[in-house]
Amino acid sequence: MLAAQAIAQSATDPLSGLVVRDIPVPIPKPGWTLVRVVATSLNMHDLWTLRGVGHPPERLPIILGCDAVGYDAAGNEVIVHPVIADPDAGDGDETLDPNRALMSELHDGTFAEFLTVPTRNLVPKPTWLSFEEAACLPVAWTTAYRMLFTKAGIRAGDRVLVQGVGGGVASAAIKLAIGAGAVVYATSRSAAKRREALAWGAHVAVPSGERLPEKVDVVIETVGAATWEHSLRSLRPGGAVVVAGATSGAQPPADLARIFYLQQRILGSTGCTRGELVSMLRMMESTGVRPVIDRTFPLTDIHKGFQLMIDGELTGKVVINPPATAH
Repeated sequence: MLAAQAIAQSATDPLSGLVVRDIPVPIPKPGWTLVRVVATSLNMHDLWTLRGVGHPPERLPIILGCDAVGYDAAGNEVIVHPVIADPDAGDGDETLDPNRALMSELHDGTFAEFLTVPTRNLVPKPTWLSFEEAACLPVAWTTAYRMLFTKAGIRAGDRVLVQGVGGGVASAAIKLAIGAGAVVYATSRSAAKRREALAWGAHVAVPSGERLPEKVDVVIETVGAATWEHSLRSLRPGGAVVVAGATSGAQPPADLARIFYLQQRILGSTGCTRGELVSMLRMMESTGVRPVIDRTFPLTDIHKGFQLMIDGELTGKVVINPPATAH
């Protein structure tokens, strides 16, 4: 089968360590299932691995990719929940299992024609979602869902700021928050991306760092150091910043006086549970919210998709199709 593997890591030239080559089809272990991949999508997690961030070199080579949708051994259409963990070890929440792993961390990932995954991690794909749409959901969309609803508990009418329009999590957060009836503010350095956010239904989209018309109840923060100060300034007393990433750096200035005086809350969020994926699918069905797909590539052109991500030229997700289904 054809697969995209990380064979080396480089902070300055990450794509030099990514190769697409033929390898044997994996054999599932007891309790695991073989899945034929129809579509997958790119995430920043893959680039961090290629840059050597959070992924020890001794785990190479490894197939990259965290998102997948396809067919199980019985021919059922399935979405792969990407967190491999024991819910019981995390008090019912697999993201709290200290031994949890995302696809492509300890186990081969999804950039391949076939993969193996614990049978528990398979979720039926709804017929109202295309394979390409479903491939956008497992990491970025569920991350946004957990941030908004499990962590922040947003409700209709809440004011929500989403930092950094363009990334998969940010675009998902904007659409999901709007679907829930929130008033959404968005930021981006790109005028084109701000216009896109407005087209999705954002109330206001401003250049990064610009003052908002009002304070917000919740900030969805995945950018990190570059937007952290603006996130705190934009938050009302008692409001919450939910953090699930730091693409611009993980050492933001800490305005502790503002945080304690205004009783602002900082909430960390990582991944999602299988149950949250199922709940999000129900919400998407009832609201009609769908993912934003920037473009689609065959697996053989995966480097082109990653280069667009590196250059910041994306609004939404890049979907990858293995050779048999590329179009």
